[in-house]
Amino acid sequence: MRTLKEAKVGERVRVVKLHGEGAVKRRMMDMGITKGAEILVRRLAPLGDPIELNLRGYELSVRKADAEMIEIV
Repeated sequence: MRTLKEAKVGERVRVVKLHGEGAVKRRMMDMGITKGAEILVRRLAPLGDPIELNLRGYELSVRKADAEMIEIV
């Protein structure tokens, strides 16, 4: 299983599954991180957290702890 936390800058990935439960999972889905969504990893903050993403035509910053719950291919 590979997670979004492991993706490199400039890499395009596709969401396979969202792990987690309750409000956290719902919040990610509300932000557009759903099964099949294509994500471009734009850059990392200087200390590596958060990760800046581009998906569905907008930019989004996600903490590494949340990125670890997103399974990708």
